[in-house]
Amino acid sequence: MKKVVLTGALAILMGTTARAETIGASMAVFDDKFGTVLRIGMDDYAKSLNEVDLQIEDALNDVAKQQSQIQNFIAAGVDAIIVQPVDTDATVTLSKLAADAGIPLVYVNREPVNINTLPESQAFVASNELDSGTLQTKEVCRLLNGKGKAVVLMGELSNQAARVRTKDIHDVIATEACKGIEIVEEQTANWQRTQGADLMTNWLSAGFEFDAVIANNDEMAIGAIQALKAAGRSMDSVVVGGIDATDDAVSAMAAGDLDVSVFQDAVGQGKGSIDAALKLARHEPVERRIYIPFELVTKENLAAFQARK
Repeated sequence: MKKVVLTGALAILMGTTARAETIGASMAVFDDKFGTVLRIGMDDYAKSLNEVDLQIEDALNDVAKQQSQIQNFIAAGVDAIIVQPVDTDATVTLSKLAADAGIPLVYVNREPVNINTLPESQAFVASNELDSGTLQTKEVCRLLNGKGKAVVLMGELSNQAARVRTKDIHDVIATEACKGIEIVEEQTANWQRTQGADLMTNWLSAGFEFDAVIANNDEMAIGAIQALKAAGRSMDSVVVGGIDATDDAVSAMAAGDLDVSVFQDAVGQGKGSIDAALKLARHEPVERRIYIPFELVTKENLAAFQARK
């Protein structure tokens, strides 16, 4: 009888000791302002859950390296995989690797090219890019009273977000209220502050005249601001818009340099990706697309936005 009691007690004890679920995450590149907030948010949330072992790897903006990381996660037998794709056009292969191995996969932040054909065990967590550039450009248009000249700084062209945000800009400018705005130059600065500054310096040296700078993210917008100020351009004479509402962007707006940003909730995306990965690993239903809303941030609502952060 004692043996039966002891065996039962051991079974109960073992049943209350849950195995930590393992998640492997491959991030496009650690050296990125928004990506850093996303990554730290994921790590903090995983730690708060206590029973999640999250391993985050830096793909160093290398497609082949990211694929190798996915293969390593599969070989290690993780319960789920999270990927911020280096190249959103290269996700078909990553999806197949995970699906063939029977391991759930969640894309975060950057929409995979195969979003409409993802296996049932895969999902996408981000913010709807149709809203980002649209909110941004409508506000720039309002500040310009629907007339003027603009330059556009694009993100990496291999990235779905850069393409959609740029299309958003063109779509808004094509509307009746904003058709008086002319795009005089449009080039990529690859999401980077330094490249944004260099590109703006080149435009100024070439003599381009413009009333607004519309950047696919805050880092490029801040780089453009730095170049404009270095050239002696009054920030009151130009409207500058970015996307992400990073801490640096909020500071630039408080200083009167940045006019528009659109908050992309990196922490919310990170939390959502882990929640989705865990649900898929537990065979629970998950929507194919999980959107974390964008939010317009301007000088008018900046104080209220800061108070909530």
